Amino acid sequence: MYSLLFKQIESIIDRDIPLTSNLANISALLFKMENVNWAGFYLTDKDRLVLGPFQGEVACTIIPLGKGVCGISACKKETIIVDNVHKFKGHIACSSISKSEIVVPIAKNDNLIGVIDIDSPIYSRFANIEKEFLEKVASLIEELC
Repeated sequence: MYSLLFKQIESIIDRDIPLTSNLANISALLFKMENVNWAGFYLTDKDRLVLGPFQGEVACTIIPLGKGVCGISACKKETIIVDNVHKFKGHIACSSISKSEIVVPIAKNDNLIGVIDIDSPIYSRFANIEKEFLEKVASLIEELC
């Protein structure tokens, strides 16, 4: 499933349009992942992340770097998988529906661009296969910047 989804993402990327437009289309495809209730991006703006294109319920608009799953992933520039967001110290609850989460940083030449954030309404939804897939997607996005 992820190889087909990756090919779809590759096929919609257009280097001649703004990054935000590409991210909007990518988020629409990521939202097709099974058991996902939110899929989108937070983009770097000085010492914070600001809401970018997404699919799903209304979301938090600003996340300080180092706060919540997204902010910590951004600071560490590491993928974080959380099996139970209610047990993650400092989790920022944007939706009461979300139970698990994966966040993948997007960085080019060590400069943080933002993060991919995917939430699920079930516990322990994400594993290494999603990590590998989303890190490949992040690499595609890095090439656009």
